[in-house]
Amino acid sequence: PAPGLSQELRAAMGAAAVAAARAVGYVGAGTVEFLLDRSGAFSFMEMNTRLQVEHPVTEMITGLDLVEWQLRVAAGEPLPLPQERIRASGHAIEARIYAEDPEKGFLPSTGRLVHVAFPEPSRHVRLETGVEQGDEITPYYDAMIAKLVVWDEDRERALAGLRAALADVRIVGVATNVDFLGRLATSPAFASADLDTALIEREGERLFPPRREAPGEVFLLAALAELLRERRSPARARAPWDARDGWRLGSRATRTLTFRLGEAEREVSVEYADAGYVLSLGGGTVFADGSLEEDGTLRARLGDRGLRATVIAAGERRHVLFEGSSHALVREEAAHRAPAEDEHHRRLAAPMPGKVIALLAEPGRAVAKGAALLVLEAMKMEHTLRAPSDGLVKAFHYGPGDQVIEGAMLVEFEAGPAAG
Repeated sequence: PAPGLSQELRAAMGAAAVAAARAVGYVGAGTVEFLLDRSGAFSFMEMNTRLQVEHPVTEMITGLDLVEWQLRVAAGEPLPLPQERIRASGHAIEARIYAEDPEKGFLPSTGRLVHVAFPEPSRHVRLETGVEQGDEITPYYDAMIAKLVVWDEDRERALAGLRAALADVRIVGVATNVDFLGRLATSPAFASADLDTALIEREGERLFPPRREAPGEVFLLAALAELLRERRSPARARAPWDARDGWRLGSRATRTLTFRLGEAEREVSVEYADAGYVLSLGGGTVFADGSLEEDGTLRARLGDRGLRATVIAAGERRHVLFEGSSHALVREEAAHRAPAEDEHHRRLAAPMPGKVIALLAEPGRAVAKGAALLVLEAMKMEHTLRAPSDGLVKAFHYGPGDQVIEGAMLVEFEAGPAAG
């Protein structure tokens, strides 16, 4: 149940919803939404003539199957139970897991789901999803990946269960809101039910903290996973000249693995030992060994510490999921470095997949910094691409109506004096 909502107010809202349906002779599943102000007054907002995405919350606390109910009513049957016989028990919370990037204003993200893992369903955890590992998230449909619903005896316990369940979600291939949901579920405002429509803006510093430097364990785990993956490769066993076991006549080999995270590069020095590896990072040295499963689960031993993480290799990227955070490293030895871009001549890329709906500048015209150049639409959202500095619009690569992928080069732009 909504925290802070009295039984009397809940009953009054229910009566208003029923009255609205009766007024238009509505029969079937439907959801009426209201806006509530701090004084306790509520106003009608809209009615959706269907079940809401949140209907599993109601099902978890009542034990009823609302999908079955809507089919029975549509077939002309009466409601299976009258209102007075419906009992609610405990508290349920639903988190919508979306392919979107909270750091970019929740813009949708598309791509192939390289790795997907969810917590096991139980009496306390329910999962609803229509995708699986290997599927594509496209720009043509809603970007929701799954609904994660947690139930417990009260809201405090349900919140604790939600935090634990979110920590067990592993998705690689698209940007998601999982880390954001985890921060939201742990924020004092959400925990104390200090809720309103300005929550995200009000709690911005906590929900969007500055990026911290990844802990050294992330790079050590990425290096260890790389070594273990090489060690188990059948190709290595068949080709002795490709072996990476570190054997040398009279000694052991050393090598360096280089990873990049954002603009920072870190080098992990590797020395092969009899029963593992000696890894060095930033002046610190530790003995490491472990096991790597096919699904990327890494059970590592770093010195006297036992750690567990998930490390997924996708192209040159090494996605390290560790202690509730995801880190997308680039294995520099495998990466193709892009040529440096001329600081005066830039190509402005699409920040999300979508459709070009308007060009707002003319090629060959000088514009001022911040001038609107192009409007892109996706998932009912519009994003305006703006000039990064004073300069000249050289060319548009797409026109209105064109569908583009994320990263597509939309505008050729040259920095320079603005128009007078």
